[in-house]
Amino acid sequence: MFGAATSSYQIEGGWNEGGKGWSMWDHLVRTDPDHIADRSTGDIAANSYHLYKRDVEMLKELGVSIYRFSISWPRILPFGRHDYVNPEGVAYYNNLINELLANGITPFVTIYHWELPQNLNELGGWLTEDIVDWFGDYARVLYRNFGDRVKHWLTINEPYIHCNHGYSRGNHAPRIRSPGIAFYECGRHILLAHARAYHIYKNEFAFQGGQVAIVISSDMSMPSDDSQSSYEAMEDYRAFYVGQYMDPIFSATGNYPQRLIDRVARASANQGLSESRLRPFTQEQINYIRGTSDFLALNHYTSKFVYRNDSLNGTFEVPSHQDDAYLGTYPDPSWMQGGTWLFAYPPGLYKLLVHFKEKYNNLTVYVTENGFGNYTTGLDDENRVTYLRGYINSLLDAIDAGVDIRGYCAWSLMDNFEWATGYTMRFGLYQVDFDDANRTRTPRKSALVYKEIIRSRVIDPTYNPDPHARDDSNSAIVVKTSALFILLSAFVNTLF
Repeated sequence: MFGAATSSYQIEGGWNEGGKGWSMWDHLVRTDPDHIADRSTGDIAANSYHLYKRDVEMLKELGVSIYRFSISWPRILPFGRHDYVNPEGVAYYNNLINELLANGITPFVTIYHWELPQNLNELGGWLTEDIVDWFGDYARVLYRNFGDRVKHWLTINEPYIHCNHGYSRGNHAPRIRSPGIAFYECGRHILLAHARAYHIYKNEFAFQGGQVAIVISSDMSMPSDDSQSSYEAMEDYRAFYVGQYMDPIFSATGNYPQRLIDRVARASANQGLSESRLRPFTQEQINYIRGTSDFLALNHYTSKFVYRNDSLNGTFEVPSHQDDAYLGTYPDPSWMQGGTWLFAYPPGLYKLLVHFKEKYNNLTVYVTENGFGNYTTGLDDENRVTYLRGYINSLLDAIDAGVDIRGYCAWSLMDNFEWATGYTMRFGLYQVDFDDANRTRTPRKSALVYKEIIRSRVIDPTYNPDPHARDDSNSAIVVKTSALFILLSAFVNTLF
């Protein structure tokens, strides 16, 4: 099942329309505009609040069968709590969901993609355990209003990224800098809130026949050399940056990785603290969280090498999770680069999926984000084409290795507001003209290549469409047969 992905604040706009309340991002871009690279906002963004039908047309043009989008918490609950449900917000998402289904596209709905109502943020946000109930109440409203048609729910997007950028580094809303304390509290409450939403669905809405999962972001980490210290650094990287969120849900123990527990406890003791900064779960909480995901929704973009040596001395803030982990990372400089952090290494996706298969008992996987960013505009995005072909080929290798992969979503359907980088970074298969009041969307070369891969079930490196041509029907394209794609088609047919 091929698809494309977006999120509400990044594309919708309509920030103060239709009864919507303020999110913490609405607050941030007004109180600290210099923090956004181009001083932009998501006030209008791609204007999908008004142009959602065009978005569905684009999905239809691509030939995808999945659209992953998120619902804006303050558009549904303007005051954050479930005692007032905004009928205009419900109507907007009803219209979008119905338009998708009318065009044969399956909605994958993210309940929370970092758009916390500002009033809940002011009450403590992800740093108070009250949010577990707030989030559960919000999820219940969504299940009640949309669950008759939505059968794939993704609770919370990328816990590590949200907690690191929002509560550790402080470059995302709510801009809290507490890398050794708030970072861990944020992750703890996200796991409990996810579990609450999962159990509410299973206990109250199982009759709807859907599935619920969490969205985990993960790079592929590899040791920088054959030394014991590099291998240990790699294992610690996986514990801190992935296992902290995956192990409590997917492992047999249902708890944080022991490496994580031990390293934070040791660092806390060395700092004169009487207890670890990583608060432990009770046995009741462990039982409550364990097993609360029907599949893994995986976001993957890049890979890195990991090391630990004396050059790290004095590098990290104390306390911080970076200091607790005490490791360094770097990419291979020969890898194709997109932005400051994204380096393309397609085999990394294969290696990561095989690692998860072996560690977590062959769990079912949907790749819910994978894409390439540029700081430049234009339709001839050859680097994104190269990235897509490489990573989808890597996905095929993982299928051949027995990984249970059910779907793949490219990030992103269109250019959007990329958080602290504003509109300077472009990930879209479709270019959006943000200088045009109509927010015109135009397919890039990558959109045409992705469309042809979906249509033909073939990755053809010789296929070279002209993104400037208006007729992109591809009717005259002659493609070479790929035995591997025939295998993929047969595999998919057995699943669906």
